[in-house]
Amino acid sequence: MSKIKIVTDSSITIEQSIVEALDITVVPLSVMIDGEVFSDADLKEEGKFLSLMKSGKALPKTSQPPVGLFAEVYEGLVSEGADHIVSIHLSHSLSGTVEASRQGATIAGVDATVIDSSFTDQAMAFQVVEAAKLAKEGASLEAILAVIEQVRQKTELYIGVSTLENLVKGGRIGRVTGLLSSLLNIRVVMEMTNHELVPIVKGRGAKTFTKWLDSFLASVEGHPIAEIGISYAGKKDFALALKEKLQAFVNQEISVLETGSIIQTHTGEDAFAVLVRYD
Repeated sequence: MSKIKIVTDSSITIEQSIVEALDITVVPLSVMIDGEVFSDADLKEEGKFLSLMKSGKALPKTSQPPVGLFAEVYEGLVSEGADHIVSIHLSHSLSGTVEASRQGATIAGVDATVIDSSFTDQAMAFQVVEAAKLAKEGASLEAILAVIEQVRQKTELYIGVSTLENLVKGGRIGRVTGLLSSLLNIRVVMEMTNHELVPIVKGRGAKTFTKWLDSFLASVEGHPIAEIGISYAGKKDFALALKEKLQAFVNQEISVLETGSIIQTHTGEDAFAVLVRYD
């Protein structure tokens, strides 16, 4: 039986207990704050990164993992007995991580399938977790890849931000179609579709988010849902309110998790994401 290992990157939002239980390898991105470079892996303590970002003189800068780090990780997994590696990463529109992963696999000379998840955060975790479960059960590469694609096609990612300032300063505003960079003090809810963040609701004040929520609740009514994840940056009050509204639509407990430094850098404080996987 072939031994397949699952790899991802630290833009994933996932409980550490699941990472350990399913033997998932997470390659960290890095973030630079006022000239000091931190591994994303060292910023997992609740609220730690947000505090550093708020006290920083300038917006942090994120960096994809070096090609050499991927090569080192892949070589290590093969030396530990892996016959094949399936590496799942955040959308190429958000980072060059997936390409660095491909180059690392080539340098290492290992059998690897590198996948652009089309998403990030818990939406990417849906793919990673299902793949890792199958790998642990000894499933074939073909079966694992088929399930990853099925999960991807049935996943939706929605993100709400309370300011566009971080997206503008981080250079991501060009990938948010239909928004003016001058409108920084508006709230926006976007859906990630075909690697693009597409605005679906925008306005001023908290009613912007509740307006989206009402529309979303109406859209999921009657559609079987496999799982929902909620991520947040800053206070978790709205995330918990979302869970209260959404839990009735899914049997599995909704995970409410603080997103990592890579996502928070671009969303800013008081942002949220709702990630949905349909049956």
